[in-house]
Amino acid sequence: MDSGDVEQSLLPKLSDSDKRNSLQRRKSNRHGSFSHSVENNNQPHNYDVVSHQRIAVSQVSFRKVFVLLAIYLGGGTFCFFLVRDQITGKKTNGIVDAIYFCVVTMTTVGYGDLVPNSIVAKLLACVYVFTGMTLGGMILSKAADYIVEKQEILLVKAMYMGKKISSSEILQESEANKLKHKFIMTGILLWGLVVVGTLILTVVEKLEFMDAFYCVCSTITTLGYGDESFSTTAGRVFAVIWIMSSTICLAQFFLYLAELHTERRQESLVNWVLSRSLTYKDLEEADLDHDKVVSAAEFVLYKLKEMGKINQEDVSPILDTFKKLDIDQSGSLTEADIVTS
Repeated sequence: MDSGDVEQSLLPKLSDSDKRNSLQRRKSNRHGSFSHSVENNNQPHNYDVVSHQRIAVSQVSFRKVFVLLAIYLGGGTFCFFLVRDQITGKKTNGIVDAIYFCVVTMTTVGYGDLVPNSIVAKLLACVYVFTGMTLGGMILSKAADYIVEKQEILLVKAMYMGKKISSSEILQESEANKLKHKFIMTGILLWGLVVVGTLILTVVEKLEFMDAFYCVCSTITTLGYGDESFSTTAGRVFAVIWIMSSTICLAQFFLYLAELHTERRQESLVNWVLSRSLTYKDLEEADLDHDKVVSAAEFVLYKLKEMGKINQEDVSPILDTFKKLDIDQSGSLTEADIVTS
């Protein structure tokens, strides 16, 4: 074999070796830049600014919610006041009865102490209950979430009362255990609403304690048996606010309970994923570009997929976009790639 043949046979090997070394250097550089960006992202944030922005956004949403609720209840009250003579049952004041009937219908409590007895009134009630279940549920859940958000910081402060802890640490703790605090706060509000409702039914409606508590339970769960209800003007004025607050508070309580359970299961999965030992099969699956080297970015993506936070369908379109932008097929994006594209 002459020297020319030997040189030709060695060139591909050297070329492949150079490519591998170059690829490893690029991966090392990407790993460094990736780690640097992660470290930068882990720097402390200005929690005061974040908190104020979050509350400001919630406040704007709450105003919209309040306006929509006022329009909805106002329109319903006006309609049912016009057909008040076509509604039978225990009546007190015309306007109070109309708005009370709106709330009882919208929340699906349906005591049966006021019932429509004409075709027009029944049709109106049918329309109102369906719109109330959709619109009312969305409106009231946003309102409840806003109230809980406002009280969340106070709850965290109370939990750490007597301890030297800064406002930024309080906000950080609030963000870290946001769902748990919401669940606790909603539970406290719900308990308060149950106590207040029982007292009002006992004092204003003159019910026995057990009957009052029974009425509260059947109301907040929207059972509304109807054998016990609000029958005085003062009681119904109170019921307008209390029924809306208590029914949605109970719904939010169970929602947060379900979310908290899901979060705990997710945390268990994450801990298992991070603590288990790696296998050769894991490395093969993590190697997205099949170059026998797993970069930090590839490792993070693989772990996120394993945790269930993303899936391959999320990653593939992004990789395809990257390949289209990577004009020179170097495995990294530069200004030249962007200018060329």
